[in-house]
Amino acid sequence: MLKKRMNLRKGDQVEVLSGKEGHQKDQSGGKRGKILKIDKKHERAVVEKLNFQKRHVRPGHPIAPQGGIIEREGPIPLSKLMLVCPKCQERTRPKFLTLESGARVRVCRKCDEHID
Repeated sequence: MLKKRMNLRKGDQVEVLSGKEGHQKDQSGGKRGKILKIDKKHERAVVEKLNFQKRHVRPGHPIAPQGGIIEREGPIPLSKLMLVCPKCQERTRPKFLTLESGARVRVCRKCDEHID
């Protein structure tokens, strides 16, 4: 199986491209948030304060001892997310450069600034 190169990492600022949290006719772009968790196997990410899902929890559960309905962030496919450059605040598909030390860094295509 081929190893896919990941453009996104935990802690990155991302923008949602499509779906209920994504680009709408009256907006210039989708909602933005920080990546909390990445599931490489299923190619999905949990983004802070986006894609809320309701879960019914029985009493005695560690999350809600009294039970009830809780809301939490659900996973979003990585194909619907795009990295936001921390310097220029633009959506970008990063390019990868190898430094003299051998380390690979992500670079913004719009402002040529290191993202890592």
